[in-house]
Amino acid sequence: MLHTERTYLPAAGHDWFLPLYDPLTRLLGVDRARTALVEQAAIQPHHRVLDIGCGTGALALLTARARPGADIVGLDPDPKALARARKKAARAGVSIRFDRGFADALPYPDASFDRVVSSMMLHHLEAGTKGKALAEMHRVLKPGGRLELLDFAGPDDEGQGGLGRLFHSHHRLADNGERRVLALLNEAGFASARTMDRRRMLFGRVALYQASRT
Repeated sequence: MLHTERTYLPAAGHDWFLPLYDPLTRLLGVDRARTALVEQAAIQPHHRVLDIGCGTGALALLTARARPGADIVGLDPDPKALARARKKAARAGVSIRFDRGFADALPYPDASFDRVVSSMMLHHLEAGTKGKALAEMHRVLKPGGRLELLDFAGPDDEGQGGLGRLFHSHHRLADNGERRVLALLNEAGFASARTMDRRRMLFGRVALYQASRT
């Protein structure tokens, strides 16, 4: 399902920044948080996994290497990021399907994935779209399946780091606080929504969440 008429926020916040996105996120420690997310997800070889907002494919590739045998699908609205993701997967010799689409209109049947994972995507969405996207994630999960989510934790008492503001405007980060995200997960129908871990990085705080579909 191609939504070519819709706009979206690129992975790095700006198209011109895309070539620097992977090396910068590695430098800032995002890959370590993504590795923790993969471990948290407890993906099994028979699982079907959807990476929403996959961008240049970093989380999908980490998952494929750590969990060989899992059927992994990545989805993103940005064709430039998807082109990079496909090239990276080909170089790594791993089989990952990359689709173009939007988080609030997933082009997949109900109950078709064992895990939905997402890294540094939710804050890209406008406030009115986040709930719709989470409801779609709930819809495509099988009963007993789980959502594993990594994202900015919103500004804290010390304020969001300057690098966080470099990537994205403050109003998007302000709507991404832990209580807000947990409330949206509950409203979307998820059970046992909780924060699994918190980490502070140079660009601000991130949180790892987990929620299940009953």
